[in-house]
Amino acid sequence: MASTATTAFTALTDFTGDALPYAGGNPYADYRKGELPFAGLAELSDRRLGAGIIAANDEFFAERENLLLPGPAVFDPEHFGHKGKVMDGWETRRRRGGSADVPHPDAADHDWALIRLGAPGVIRGVVVDTAHFRGNYPQAVSVEATAHSISAAPEDLLDPDVEWTELVARTPVGGHAENAFAVHVERRFTHLRLRQHPDGGVARLRVFGEVVPDPGWLTELDTFDLVALENGGRVEDASDRFYSPPEHTIMPGRSQKMDDGWETRRRRDTGNDWIRYRLVEQGVIRAVEIDTAYLKGNAAGWASLSIRDGAEGEWLTLIPRVRLQPDSLHRFLVNPIPSTHVRIDIFPDGGIARLRLYGSLTEDGATRFTKRAEAIS
Repeated sequence: MASTATTAFTALTDFTGDALPYAGGNPYADYRKGELPFAGLAELSDRRLGAGIIAANDEFFAERENLLLPGPAVFDPEHFGHKGKVMDGWETRRRRGGSADVPHPDAADHDWALIRLGAPGVIRGVVVDTAHFRGNYPQAVSVEATAHSISAAPEDLLDPDVEWTELVARTPVGGHAENAFAVHVERRFTHLRLRQHPDGGVARLRVFGEVVPDPGWLTELDTFDLVALENGGRVEDASDRFYSPPEHTIMPGRSQKMDDGWETRRRRDTGNDWIRYRLVEQGVIRAVEIDTAYLKGNAAGWASLSIRDGAEGEWLTLIPRVRLQPDSLHRFLVNPIPSTHVRIDIFPDGGIARLRLYGSLTEDGATRFTKRAEAIS
């Protein structure tokens, strides 16, 4: 089905045109970058959540999977292959017209990639990063979204009856730049279609928003991690983000290395560091895991856990200050008290790798969560 009418979006950057050819030295020295308002939002395109590029119409020069690689794109000026310059991104071949009399592509010609979000959610921002694509970036991009089964096959999404909502209308972008868009659509989506007009290369695609899982799935689970990012939990605030972000503490799986957790700078005062979380909805926590995996000389020395019910509720101690061991998993059984927010305090500084809060939604929490999910589906 043809895309629905264009919806509101805001271009947060206005980079257009070619970047200068690479002249040596630091390839990011002339990279065009903006100040983006996406801090604290979940990266719905994160591979660690399960995001993936499930199809593309062309990937002649550089494979589509590069779009979701973690970290900034890298550039090796000496790296060439049998098809040409090897780029860290998704790059398609040059489009041509149909004949010698019409050598240029038609205005409607474009390349596309289908992206499965790592978690369903409301999209607040999209970044189409053309780092190192200086003269071979697309002239313009557009982005559409749909809600489907998370395991949908490419042929399912390409069915003409599938309804796509335009998040970002066809908009010119610049080469070697961070092209960013704020999205204003209060709907839950599972998949994106990125179009580049008419061809070219994109280094990275980043999608930011709020996770909204399937309420029916969580209801059937009954007991689950109430603060996990993939279940709709989130970090509201933290005292320190110096070495690694607090959002790492609610990512799936166990930490695989030191910077896969949360680590603060060294304190030189008598205070302490902390993270405040918002649960997916009101729930009762029955079991807690505090994991300091791979934090060996810089794990927090002690930690305590507090809860409150509602944004203005009184903080209650769930776990009093306890000693933490480095590179270890700590487990606690706790009294199930209804709550919506959790705060972990670490003493005096250092970090933790993961926090797991196992429990169930209350009846009120489940009702509110289901109503909100239905309203944006």
